[in-house]
Amino acid sequence: MNEELTLDQSSLVHAWQRQLPEYLNPGDSARVEADLGNPRGLRIHIDAAGRQFYSFDFECSYMDQREVRVELVDVEKDGQTVNERSEKIQEMTSDYVRHLHECAQALHRLTKST
Repeated sequence: MNEELTLDQSSLVHAWQRQLPEYLNPGDSARVEADLGNPRGLRIHIDAAGRQFYSFDFECSYMDQREVRVELVDVEKDGQTVNERSEKIQEMTSDYVRHLHECAQALHRLTKST
């Protein structure tokens, strides 16, 4: 049975902002914001480490207290939109999606009903 998410969006944003760096690659940085169009959603911006200046934008929506849906919104390199279908971008995206799911799993202690 899927349980409703009971944690408010502001608390989710703060929890993700604290927890997410532990799941990213060394040197990566992230910004987590509330998704204003979805009370159960977050917008996550990740700046990849290294000299290639890649940045990734994800939409993360809670389906219930356990499950999140993560979707890539945009990838940029040095401020310019890039082809998201290249092998390197696909590989990096898949790593970040995995990290976001791992972070959501770690935060389950906060999102589960009491």
